[in-house]
Amino acid sequence: MTDSRYIPACELAALPEGTPVRVDIEGVAICLVNTGGEVFAIGDTCTHVQASLSEGDVEDCLIECPWRGARFDLRTGEGTKPASGPVPVYPVTVADGAVLVSLTAAQPRPSARGID
Repeated sequence: MTDSRYIPACELAALPEGTPVRVDIEGVAICLVNTGGEVFAIGDTCTHVQASLSEGDVEDCLIECPWRGARFDLRTGEGTKPASGPVPVYPVTVADGAVLVSLTAAQPRPSARGID
């Protein structure tokens, strides 16, 4: 997608610290996470078993798939086995208490340190 506009996803108050929330924006399933003072937006579907990542657990900047334990870095989309690949990462901003997401997916990119 080449759409760079930011679309309202939810109110920041609807994102408790460390609790993933699924939103659907124009037919795209997005997992939003508020952790460590930052809001992240990633594709909601695990690349291993197509489970909803918004049903997983968050620790620091990692979210764990509830079905088989693959973990994804919220900053880069990079995944650990048994994930078959990264998930998309979407640009997100917060303005006037609203969480806004752009459907322009950033390319998932490996972090310099990898994920443990």
